Amino acid sequence: MGGPAGPDDDALLVVRAGEGDEGAFEVLVRRHGPVLLQLAHRLLGNRADAEDAVQDSFVSAWRRLPEFRGESAFLTWMYRIVTNRCLNQLRSRRPSTDLDAIAEPAAPEHEGSPARAAESAVALGELSRALARLPPDLRACWVLRELHGLPYEDIASVVGISHSAVRGRIFRVRRYLTEAMGAWR
Repeated sequence: MGGPAGPDDDALLVVRAGEGDEGAFEVLVRRHGPVLLQLAHRLLGNRADAEDAVQDSFVSAWRRLPEFRGESAFLTWMYRIVTNRCLNQLRSRRPSTDLDAIAEPAAPEHEGSPARAAESAVALGELSRALARLPPDLRACWVLRELHGLPYEDIASVVGISHSAVRGRIFRVRRYLTEAMGAWR
């Protein structure tokens, strides 16, 4: 199965996995596990919790493969499973976000001074704290859009709300973050 993987390749693997082919499912896990772990880590703010959520999600997906009708891509289905698992965890505990939850963009060479790096670290910490204060459902929409680049339609499917509700949530988060990060503009 060399070369880039596409939705058609995933669809074939899902069919094979649904027929009991563990090797096909292992390929799907290796292929999509890293991005799903990144999503869970960004939502939960803790690597160990994120790993548990993704592992539990894949176990759940393996058991529920016969229910998968292929109306969306396998990855979109997995986004939904992982997001729901993370939201359930967040609802059951006080959210915490560590500084590694959001990747810091690399500073251009001319801005790589220690002072600039320290300022960026403080700003990143403030952004992490602002995101941690958001309700989990708003944070999930923002993370899926801004950090994972999902289109509104996929986010609506993943979170189980309408396209317009996704747009509204992302608008509210952007407005909130603009206010919360006002000192950094």
